[in-house]
Amino acid sequence: MKRYFGLIVLIAGIFAGAVISYRSASAKALEAQREADFTHIQKDYLERVGWMRTNPDEASYRQAVAPFFKTYFEQVTSHRGKYKLGKEFDAYLEELDKRGDKDERAGDKKAYYEYTRKVFDQMREGRYKPQWSATDKGMRLDVLSSDVVMVLGKPQVRLQLVLWGAQREERSDGKLKKMVTSASFKTQWKLTDEKGKLVGEMTGEDPAMKVDFPERYIAEFPPQMVLGHYDMDLVPSEVKKMEITFNVSSRASSGGEATAAYAWKLDVPGEWRLGAGQTWEGAEVTERPEDEIDPSKAGKK
Repeated sequence: MKRYFGLIVLIAGIFAGAVISYRSASAKALEAQREADFTHIQKDYLERVGWMRTNPDEASYRQAVAPFFKTYFEQVTSHRGKYKLGKEFDAYLEELDKRGDKDERAGDKKAYYEYTRKVFDQMREGRYKPQWSATDKGMRLDVLSSDVVMVLGKPQVRLQLVLWGAQREERSDGKLKKMVTSASFKTQWKLTDEKGKLVGEMTGEDPAMKVDFPERYIAEFPPQMVLGHYDMDLVPSEVKKMEITFNVSSRASSGGEATAAYAWKLDVPGEWRLGAGQTWEGAEVTERPEDEIDPSKAGKK
């Protein structure tokens, strides 16, 4: 019997190796199939999203956006069920937890995840209802909300933005892949009283909490979006109208550049204004020609 013991061990080892090899190959095949299935979902999304980005009629865009996302997320739900991926969309948080104390920026990264997740859930649950929207140069800009929030103990108007369709490019150094998105913002606020007289102006660069690749935090986030917000000081009580001009530049990897301009004209809500007698903190005084300040005096000597 001892003569055959070594042979039995060898056969058992070969069998075990074959089983391990088979399981590994099966796992790789399943992973490749899962990736191909998800790539197909994204391809379908990108084929349909063009009209959503460019539809010039804001009313019909509003009617179409919920069904558009519903179709996409039904596909995502089916995909995740088929491959037993769960329903929590929290793989990024699990990855951070595994790193433990090794990642010094874990707190900031979790904050960006939660920020992204909030918009993601609005899209997924049919609650994505922009307050204002416009399209230009193949990109759509949504002002998702404009709530008054407390920032460092000070009330401010938070303009939550979602940009669709900025150009981006995946780059690799041979080890790591990185998505580079081109989306630079320059924003101006023009504040006028009820007669159109200029009260003040503000300017801003890129929005805060800018997320230019949401899929970094949630793989199933709709592709080619940029998130961010502006926190705007409450304006003087005499301000009745506001024009916000968002300028967005996006450069393609081929070298072409698109500069989109979105002008939002609105009556200023009461909650955006300071109380009577309250001063506008941080304001700077600049000189302007009289006809620029008060259009009614243009052409008069």
